[in-house]
Amino acid sequence: MAQEVRGNLAIDDRGAVLVARIDGGPLGLFGNDIAEQLDALVDRADRDPAVQAVVFTGTHPERFVSHAEVRWLQEGGATVPSVGVRGASALAHTARGVNRVGGMKAALGRTPLWPAVQLERVHQTFLKMNRSGVIFIAALNGSALGLGAEFCWANDLRVMADGDFVIGQPEVLLGIMPGGGGSQRLPRLVGNHQGLLAILSGEPFTPAQALEIGAVDDVVAPDRVVDRAIELAEHLGSRPKSSRAAIKRSVYFGGSASLEEGLHIERSEFLATALSDIGQELMLDYMANTEASGELPLYQPGVYEQVLETGTTRGAGAKGAVA
Repeated sequence: MAQEVRGNLAIDDRGAVLVARIDGGPLGLFGNDIAEQLDALVDRADRDPAVQAVVFTGTHPERFVSHAEVRWLQEGGATVPSVGVRGASALAHTARGVNRVGGMKAALGRTPLWPAVQLERVHQTFLKMNRSGVIFIAALNGSALGLGAEFCWANDLRVMADGDFVIGQPEVLLGIMPGGGGSQRLPRLVGNHQGLLAILSGEPFTPAQALEIGAVDDVVAPDRVVDRAIELAEHLGSRPKSSRAAIKRSVYFGGSASLEEGLHIERSEFLATALSDIGQELMLDYMANTEASGELPLYQPGVYEQVLETGTTRGAGAKGAVA
């Protein structure tokens, strides 16, 4: 089996916002080193109440993340006979069980099961990003294909550099299909039919096309990508972290469930926030300010705009101002 691609995440600590620069080597690949460091970073940001957002960008001059290393998966598959969907499903279930046990790399690191274990870990890391109150933003300084694009889809927002760059899922052109979540996340972003056509054809989106269909949230000049992502991170990061986590879980997991199940998830998350310390504090504060002013704070001239800037209604409308 080929040697794993070496990579690194360099973290620039800017207080409430962390900027993580992805170094996938000279080809800009997403390898196991980056996957493991990404998982550790997500855990760190989620646990630290001071961290509100993480911005990811690439160190390659023209690429955010090229795609996953192909050789390790190909060589692992070459050592075993082809399997059907049932056999592959059993392999995936085994990989999940191995990940739950942990500490199996020494035993499995040179077997065909290890790539499946690595893929399962990437999926779990992306899901942790979706459950977290941290805002994750991909600042695409260049192109992103395959797992690079799938990493972008797992972020909450995407800012892309304008230029001769692309983002998409080319796996069908290699005789495979997306494996890092692309067949599930891209259709949820842009709609089932649009996502299906993109994945079936392998044709990527230009920055303008990605913006038009909602695959990215903004397209800016290359030298503005990280700054714009930080602006969005600071804006959304000003909201209460516990509320952000509840909203993300409700949208990401409730939005793909049945309506009944989705409403149950929403009710559960709503009740948890309503009974939380911050929820109680802000609601009591809002009612007190309403009583003091004789008007609902969010309906007082200029107050809503100020609240959007500060991130909470604390002090809203008290004597006509936001504290």
